[in-house]
Amino acid sequence: MSRILAYSAPALGHLLPLTALLGELAGRGHEVHLRTLAAGVELGAGAGVQTLPVDPRIEAIQSRDWTARGVFGVLKMTLDVLCRRAELEVDDLARAIAEVRPDALIVDANCWGAMSAADAGDLPWAVFSPFTPFLRSRGLAPVGPGMRPRRGPVGAFRDWGVRLVVDRVMDRPVLPRLNALRAALGAPPVRSIDEFIRRAPLMLVVGGEPFEYPHPDWGEEVVFIGACASDEAPQQAPAWLADDERPVVLVTTSSIRQADDRLGVTALEALAGEPVHVVVTFPAGVPEGLQVPPNATVCRYVPHGAVLDRAVCAVTHGGMGATVRALDRGVPVCVVPFGRDQPEVAMRVQVAGCGTRLPARMLTPARLRAKVREAMTMTAGARRVAAGFAATGGVVRGADLIEEQLLR
Repeated sequence: MSRILAYSAPALGHLLPLTALLGELAGRGHEVHLRTLAAGVELGAGAGVQTLPVDPRIEAIQSRDWTARGVFGVLKMTLDVLCRRAELEVDDLARAIAEVRPDALIVDANCWGAMSAADAGDLPWAVFSPFTPFLRSRGLAPVGPGMRPRRGPVGAFRDWGVRLVVDRVMDRPVLPRLNALRAALGAPPVRSIDEFIRRAPLMLVVGGEPFEYPHPDWGEEVVFIGACASDEAPQQAPAWLADDERPVVLVTTSSIRQADDRLGVTALEALAGEPVHVVVTFPAGVPEGLQVPPNATVCRYVPHGAVLDRAVCAVTHGGMGATVRALDRGVPVCVVPFGRDQPEVAMRVQVAGCGTRLPARMLTPARLRAKVREAMTMTAGARRVAAGFAATGGVVRGADLIEEQLLR
């Protein structure tokens, strides 16, 4: 069997789906190593993967994007973080390669330094993207603002204008920094982020139609592998859930700090009179002085699988992991996006008919209650999406491709 080294961005939302793929590879007898956030070492080990933390200086570089103005402000801050981390990833990955001596690499799509080092090296490599990658696609607006697909001349003109703005925000400030790093490694320069991402010989992406839009021009190198759903604890229902027969509405907020605490707070108020058990998780920390109604349970973390087995709706901040985990079980979602890739996720939910979308700026108890009630009627759409995820072949297909294209 082969030895594989995976290198992940220090984010739980990236690690969870990646461990599903790595666990499949480890189960096939491969020796799998992982570098990730310090808090994820135990999770990786639980998947049968030999796991160590990345350089702590990388994890210390965090965005304050909740202070940014608008989606483009968030994008600018995110890109700065990726560039600053990239400078440290090069040596960190080199140390890991020297220690592990792998036969192949799997690199997180947000690890631009590690991707550049892999591109300059001689090891077979692939990219794992837990979100829709920043790739251009005909007939669609650029990834980022979360715009509904619009056909015809009007749509083409709109997409052209948005692309100019995105290029100004993304390519112009980032390419000099990225190409300087690539030049030091001996990797060829790139003219756009799209070209940079396409350097990967293979890209495995979380998602699949009908949740994801069709991308016939992305090529065979980009492959969707379903939800990659994985939970960091055994799927045993807590006693407080097992003894309660009411249908459940699961409300999740981001594991990385952003200004989405008010989603959980608003959900508690909005659903206090509904005939459901509201389960609200605050993985970044439960707010102090929170008022919890009688029909609700609040905690920092609960195994999502156990809750989703009973759920009639999941209310999410639009994180890809939380959203596709619910849809993978046929549970409709109500998405309230706050930033990052969340507007894109929310729009895909609306277009696919598997749930509802409520922009954060419009979040009120009354509006959220109405959107949750509407989402509960959309189980058929959620099941269509779940079937689409399954049709990709999931992590089994992903592991097959790694064996065929990287380990042959």
